[in-house]
Amino acid sequence: MVSDIDDDFLDDTSDSDTEADEKEESNGNTLTEKKIQEQAQKNLLARKRIEELREQKLLKSLLDDSEDW
Repeated sequence: MVSDIDDDFLDDTSDSDTEADEKEESNGNTLTEKKIQEQAQKNLLARKRIEELREQKLLKSLLDDSEDW
């Protein structure tokens, strides 16, 4: 009847499953960190470009004002 049920089925899990899960999590963290670093690099480049454009705008406005002298 009920004797066919294996009460120890959770004891049969191997350590390799746990190691595989940890490796997947590690790769996921590395991938996430890589994406974060890539986004940070893009943000840095964007900030530099914005600063360059602001400087150009300022210089242009200063040159335009100099004609008014």
